[in-house]
Amino acid sequence: MKDILDQLDQRRAQARLGGGQRRIDAQHARGKLTARERLDILLDEGSFEEFDMFVRHRSTDFGMQDDRPYGDGVVTGWGTINGRMVYVFSQDFTVFGGSLSETHAQKICKVMDMAMQNGAPVIGLNDSGGARIQEGVASLAGYADVFQRNVMASGVIPQISVIMGPCAGGAVYSPAMTDFIFMVKDTSYMFVTGPDVVKTVTNEVVTAEQLGGASTHTKKSSVADGAFEDDVETLTEIRRLFDFLPLSNREKAPVRPFFDDVARVEPSLDTLIPQNPNQPYDMKELIAKVADEGDFYEIQKDFAGNILTGFIRIEGQTVGVVANQPMVLAGVLDIDSSRKAARFVRFCDAFEIPILTLVDVPGFLPGTAQEYGGVIKHGAKLLFAYGEATVPKVTVITRKAYGGAYDVMASKHLRGDFNYAWPTAEIAVMGAKGAVEILYRSELGDPDKIAARTRDYEDRFANPFVAAEKGFIDEVIQPHSTRKRVARAFASLRSKKLSNPWKKHDNIPL
Repeated sequence: MKDILDQLDQRRAQARLGGGQRRIDAQHARGKLTARERLDILLDEGSFEEFDMFVRHRSTDFGMQDDRPYGDGVVTGWGTINGRMVYVFSQDFTVFGGSLSETHAQKICKVMDMAMQNGAPVIGLNDSGGARIQEGVASLAGYADVFQRNVMASGVIPQISVIMGPCAGGAVYSPAMTDFIFMVKDTSYMFVTGPDVVKTVTNEVVTAEQLGGASTHTKKSSVADGAFEDDVETLTEIRRLFDFLPLSNREKAPVRPFFDDVARVEPSLDTLIPQNPNQPYDMKELIAKVADEGDFYEIQKDFAGNILTGFIRIEGQTVGVVANQPMVLAGVLDIDSSRKAARFVRFCDAFEIPILTLVDVPGFLPGTAQEYGGVIKHGAKLLFAYGEATVPKVTVITRKAYGGAYDVMASKHLRGDFNYAWPTAEIAVMGAKGAVEILYRSELGDPDKIAARTRDYEDRFANPFVAAEKGFIDEVIQPHSTRKRVARAFASLRSKKLSNPWKKHDNIPL
């Protein structure tokens, strides 16, 4: 009996070594952790339960039958993060460069199937050279099997992808279909075709970092939601994000203890809005002063800075925040900000996370670049996302809410539950100057008359009271009481029930 137990221990030790000590040392030399070290940081200590440790590939081409390491390049199983269940897979670059084979894919599919069955999120740690060339179409079939599960799991369980090394070719489409993608600066990259193929086809000379590094995907393409300095920081931040999310669409997000007064008054908010209507202010200050303990987990921080998206807690409960940022492009809506916010709103709605919208928007960005780029269709994505959302929606208009952008930003007309405005709010079709130049075109030659008309327009429309008279604003509130009012609004909506008409699925303007 002891011989058998010793044999099991030896096999386990061999499996844990992956591609061998030499390759582990090479991984460390690149500033990267191994697949198992990453799981040790991501999961609670001692909570990891591994599946398929002894799985081996079945390929016999190109001499592959002589090299059959245990695990076949991916570590799979389940564990807990702060006591809550999660399924994980971590690709092992020390085994065939983490390349995906038929059995490698089957291991990933198994944990995804179990996650769906048991209602728990999936976190994938990607570090792979792509499809295993020696296996040909069997490897490609494996990718497609994973893709199909990503599609089926979308909106059912949260899916998080962490790119911790290369992720190229067909491999990129699995993370692209998950809810969040995070990257590691300098050591991770994603692209459909690599620098060598790009040079051959288009004659462009580009490095892997320029083509698909963390900076590219967080700032330009918006493929990734965030990037961190190294493996340890990245995995620690994933643990923090996980705490905001429910386990599945059948459960609520966790309620965490909070040590912040719900009725906390913030006198500084009474002077947040500058006297000059064209002067910016930082909307993050308002978010921090509404949130429990000022904690804001921002999503896509480096892309489309004119809109802010992320998670806060109010009374210990997760709330998604969408807020115009006057510090960037005056908080205007454009193609990028509309896409960014629409995807975030749809995630929140899929997982029953209430949405707080903070509005200071002068309209949509004009210009040929925007129109040629399809700002109409992209702006409609955000409109569509808010309109179909059935979760509790609370909106606070702090300053400008002009034109169609007023409608789009979770207005009462898109089934907003509580729509508040500060006394500084200006809700109108457009700003006073532009409106007067259209209404009184014949008087443009007389500056005094135009100035008087502008003042008259501002007195009549540059305030929230016209909208409040019509019931489009539920209450004009004191800025210092915003946290209390928002908290009470969400508390009253905890038992909200609203459903959309039956349909197979909608046809969002993609």
